[in-house]
Amino acid sequence: MANTGDTFTIVLKRPHLEWGSYRYTNSRGVVYGEGYIPIPASDAYHIGLLNSNGTGGRDVLGQNIFNCRSADGFFFGELKAQGNQADAAFAKQFAGNDDLKAIGDWYYAIGANVGDRIRVRWVSPTDIIIEKI
Repeated sequence: MANTGDTFTIVLKRPHLEWGSYRYTNSRGVVYGEGYIPIPASDAYHIGLLNSNGTGGRDVLGQNIFNCRSADGFFFGELKAQGNQADAAFAKQFAGNDDLKAIGDWYYAIGANVGDRIRVRWVSPTDIIIEKI
């Protein structure tokens, strides 16, 4: 479970910025504007970031759902930890809770590009701040 002060930083790649349109799967149609924040496996395990497999199929604040705001003020909402690491109980990305365009909209608002660094920082066990650094 996340603790106040936990943090990780990622470097943006094209799939993170264009999740709905830049991928190698035919599981669904193209959706422009989607984005996500990847969670490195080492951070998922260290922080204890679970997906719905790890929470018994429920959304649990502080385990797979987090209140979030961006340091620049462009984003405020809930993020959901989802996807699977090698251990299927742990998440591999953050996306807007029930809104796969939420992070894509934030990336657009801040002019994010491939190579930019994004920091995710816990200010409480249930609240995070995201920022482009």
